Amino acid sequence: MIVIVRKPLVAGNWKMHGSRASNAALVGGIAAGLARNAPLTARCDVAIFPTFVHLESVAAVAAATPIAWGAQDCCAEPGPGAYTGEVAASSLQELGCRYVLVGHSERRALYGESDELVARKFVAAQAAGLVPVLCVGETLAERDRDETHAVVARQLGAVLERAGVAALARAVVAYEPVWAIGTGRTATPAQAQDVHAFIRGRIAALDGNIAGSVRLLYGGSVKASNAHELCSMPDVDGGLVGGASLNAEEFVAIVAAAARK
Repeated sequence: MIVIVRKPLVAGNWKMHGSRASNAALVGGIAAGLARNAPLTARCDVAIFPTFVHLESVAAVAAATPIAWGAQDCCAEPGPGAYTGEVAASSLQELGCRYVLVGHSERRALYGESDELVARKFVAAQAAGLVPVLCVGETLAERDRDETHAVVARQLGAVLERAGVAALARAVVAYEPVWAIGTGRTATPAQAQDVHAFIRGRIAALDGNIAGSVRLLYGGSVKASNAHELCSMPDVDGGLVGGASLNAEEFVAIVAAAARK
């Protein structure tokens, strides 16, 4: 495997939070914080994921900043079509989205999204020119049964089977242990590194160059106080941040911590 210097990425998943006014204030606060720390934060890519209904207004505010934006989900079917309530990846691309989350644990657990469906969404996103952020991770019960690697391998494998390893050259993978999302619990740096190294190793078995270049993010109660320690791990290339991304000062501190990698 060829090791390539990977620019960190910190992505904020706003989930079902925000209003036009609060989002504008949050983007403004993040942009101001990035500007104040420009020599450092220029070394880290930054993205935010608002709700569907706020994408256009967020884009209008973020367009003049270094902040990229993306969507929290997309339809597995290419648009247009008779899929009431769904949003096509092509529509997201038209709004200037660069990224889209696919397979977030809340989509898998609350809405029954299967590995196969997630793989189809991954392909649909790339077909529209978006960068999919593929989320993988195990529940607490699965970790307690020592099934972490098997679960992650299955979730990653579904995408590799449908899209091929070359598709990961235009994607990001986020490891999010379900037991650490919104719970205040965080995987230790060693636990995060173990799974990230496992993911990179699975990819390396198919293509060493892609394995060396693909960015792997950690998601699961990431905050300013633990971001540097997590991102200092050799295979952790940034974070997929939940609640902490709703606070501009906290989020910028996470970006700065990842930039020190």
